[in-house]
Amino acid sequence: MKAHSVIKVEDLVYSYGDHRVLKNVNLTVHAGEFVAIIGENGAGKSTLTRHFNGLLKPLSGRVVVGGEETKHCKVSQLARHVGYVFQNPDHQLFHNTVEKEVAFGVKNLGLSTQTIQDRVAEALQAVGLDEYRDSYPYDLSKGQRQRVALAAVLAMRPEVIVLDEPTTGQDYREMMQIMEMIQVLNQKGHTIIFITHDMALVAEFAKRVIVLCEGKILQDDSVEAVFTCPDFLKQSFLELPSITQLGNGLSHPEISAPFLTVDEAYNTLKPLLGGEAID
Repeated sequence: MKAHSVIKVEDLVYSYGDHRVLKNVNLTVHAGEFVAIIGENGAGKSTLTRHFNGLLKPLSGRVVVGGEETKHCKVSQLARHVGYVFQNPDHQLFHNTVEKEVAFGVKNLGLSTQTIQDRVAEALQAVGLDEYRDSYPYDLSKGQRQRVALAAVLAMRPEVIVLDEPTTGQDYREMMQIMEMIQVLNQKGHTIIFITHDMALVAEFAKRVIVLCEGKILQDDSVEAVFTCPDFLKQSFLELPSITQLGNGLSHPEISAPFLTVDEAYNTLKPLLGGEAID
């Protein structure tokens, strides 16, 4: 049985002045999905996702979130359903302590003081920042500030979490920490939508990929299906991860699916070379 839809986009059109950015986009996101939205700069990725929480309203067509058409809803209403973490966390951090930052959105829900405190504590623990609750956000690293922004969204307990380039400007360790936290949130039931240019992250974490090109959906399928059609990615000036390119270049009857990670390649190739796969 298919999960219920949490976001439905129908014939969405949006322009900045005379520049048409989204051109009759149609898609449905179901509860519990882990979706990557990819495409070249200017393809319309952020413009599309900002319709999900009402930051932008359709020029024509419609976007339905939580059963409500977004053009009839305030951003504050939609924030209960869709939390948005911006590419640059500094654009959404403005309080003088981490705790106050995380509590801000929850207070607007009209909850009791105890409930607010409980949600803030839970969110900070989820992102590993409990010990920094009294810290000034701008004293933290870029990766830590990204986690503060994520905690502020988590405290609202939205069904859907949208992350715009969540790993930009971070080192490998911080990048993996963020993505692994997001993966855990997905496993706990949150629907995840993330924008990225990093195809290795798409390969390792996403379950579905939406390829945008010049304001239109070029492809919408599983990661495996998208990565076996590299020509679509080339149209968006994106490249497959190196390990996937390697697998696609091999010709062997026992290699039928693309390699998404190094471990997958290792486990597939080692037995063919007379070794044993790893757990």
